[in-house]
Amino acid sequence: MTLLTIDNLSVTIHGTPVLEGISLTLAKGEILALTGESGSGKSMTALALMCLLPRGAQATGRITLDGTDLLTQTEAQLCTLRGRAMGMIFQEPMTALNPVKTIGDQVAETILIHEQTSRPEALTRAAEMLTRVGLPYDRFPLSRYPHELSGGQRQRVGLAMAVALRPKLLIADEPTTALDVTTQAQIIDLLEGLVDDFGMGLLMITHDLAVVSQMADRIAVMQKGRVVETGPTAPLLANPEHPYTRMLFTAARHHVTLPEAPPPQPLLQVTNAVRDYRTGTGIFGRKGHTRAVDHVSFTLHRGERLGLVGESGCGKSTLTRAILGLEELQSGSITFDGAPVFTGHRANLAVRRRMQVVFQDPYGSFNPRHRVDRLITEPFHLLEASPTGALREKAIADALTAVGLQPSDAAKFIHEFSGGQRQRIAIARALIIKPDLIVFDEPVSALDVSVRAQVLDLLADLCRQMPLTYLFISHDLTVVRGVTDRVMVMQAGKIVEDGPTATLFANPQHPYTRALIAAAPVLPDLAESLTDA
Repeated sequence: MTLLTIDNLSVTIHGTPVLEGISLTLAKGEILALTGESGSGKSMTALALMCLLPRGAQATGRITLDGTDLLTQTEAQLCTLRGRAMGMIFQEPMTALNPVKTIGDQVAETILIHEQTSRPEALTRAAEMLTRVGLPYDRFPLSRYPHELSGGQRQRVGLAMAVALRPKLLIADEPTTALDVTTQAQIIDLLEGLVDDFGMGLLMITHDLAVVSQMADRIAVMQKGRVVETGPTAPLLANPEHPYTRMLFTAARHHVTLPEAPPPQPLLQVTNAVRDYRTGTGIFGRKGHTRAVDHVSFTLHRGERLGLVGESGCGKSTLTRAILGLEELQSGSITFDGAPVFTGHRANLAVRRRMQVVFQDPYGSFNPRHRVDRLITEPFHLLEASPTGALREKAIADALTAVGLQPSDAAKFIHEFSGGQRQRIAIARALIIKPDLIVFDEPVSALDVSVRAQVLDLLADLCRQMPLTYLFISHDLTVVRGVTDRVMVMQAGKIVEDGPTATLFANPQHPYTRALIAAAPVLPDLAESLTDA
């Protein structure tokens, strides 16, 4: 039975078309995946369904939810429908939740707004719904705040809020993008279970085609505000007809080839690294500690490309901050080319200037008020003598050219670039002082598949042009497999497995490694590549 019908939906913002002629249907108990590159109109379609379009937007056409034309409803009527008849899970759970309200109050709020019930009854039902999404009251009391939860746990709270009243339609906007593979698998299972249990229709918005292939009944592919192809998942994946769909699937299956690594020559040595954090229950509560890095030891060789994988909270970020000289260890040591990263409880600047980092968010890691030439020369402050005049201009031009941009781009602002171009600028910033080591912290997880393929190709090209040494941190095992020579697997602060990339993926030894590989969603013809070298 058809639950949702979108008929010739078009949206303009101040006269500029952003959606054109969208027509889709969704049945009860069905999962429809809406996929495409960033800017294709996926999220705008979701906002149109919720009637939450930005100021200046004008929608035409029809959106019928279980017989109700949403575009003809008043705002008061829509407020009644939102939460009760349709719910939405947003991409970033931390920004979607209220940081000053407990998780119990936030889930109960939905119930209190739509139903005449007491607050204790609403909290009881909130506890039941949080338990349903995997946050049982005995382990996750209603008094917890969002910052006390992991990314996957916060996403579960957002899901509990969206389904608290068992809406007929659930819209999930990139609900798994920032999650590690095991948490992602849990969220996917949870969404599928809710669809089966409640009989709701699920519109899943994502650029991750592996996730789409795993859970969707049908796929709709969007490009530049239009639906260019739609159909059942298996046939469409096996035989895409539109050139844009074929391009997306080719990019999702894209692999890069790295040049041969040079003979081993130690560059970074981590020995029995230990990093603890203090914990407590309040001013008069007991004090304790959490061990984030637990006696970690490894060596990174010059010219080697090393991967670091593991779930959120396993200690990857803490270890990375220690390597970069941002946090001191309680015990153990980190040396870089024989010199300690910390001397006298302070970061060794002579070592620090030989390392750079590329962050996950290619927009949030830049100051939007500055032009590109200033942004990419920020690392110059680490140098004893910064280049000036013609030398500075040449360094800027060389760095931009190395990442496939034009020297003239130095005069632009960061908002003038696409997501992939911004990440190229981030890599240019890391390269400009010619560091001996670059740390890539989830550099492609926020990018759609075609842009991700371009950035990975860029890394391979840079490795051919210069002796690039990097530590690549990611939860995307397919990416890690393609751009590393060796992989370390981290669990609960420990390195539980370390070995050559091909060997580790072909024959994982540790149960946790096997669980990670098994949890990673893959496109049908990629399933073999994650287990075979």
